[in-house]
Amino acid sequence: METLTFRFENGQQDAGTAPQLVGVVSSGNLEVLIEPATLGGACEIEVKTAAHGFGDIWKAVMTDFHARWPLANTRISINDMGATPAVVSLRLDQAVESMQEGQS
Repeated sequence: METLTFRFENGQQDAGTAPQLVGVVSSGNLEVLIEPATLGGACEIEVKTAAHGFGDIWKAVMTDFHARWPLANTRISINDMGATPAVVSLRLDQAVESMQEGQS
């Protein structure tokens, strides 16, 4: 397993108050846990992946995600078993939307 860590400063919105888990770790898929955290306005993302050597692609996907969702005070944990970038983006969007729905 390879572990990658990303941190985005100066987020503009909190994701929500209740942690959410979306997806299922299995062949070709991943799970995303999103939760509130006291991070001084930052968003931290930790990726544990079975696919080694794809750090640049993960960075591009995480940068794109943060451009769509400039989250603050949010921690995201991803457990990956070879998901494609499109699936990663989908699961991240689902996690944020689930967390925000949990506030309503």
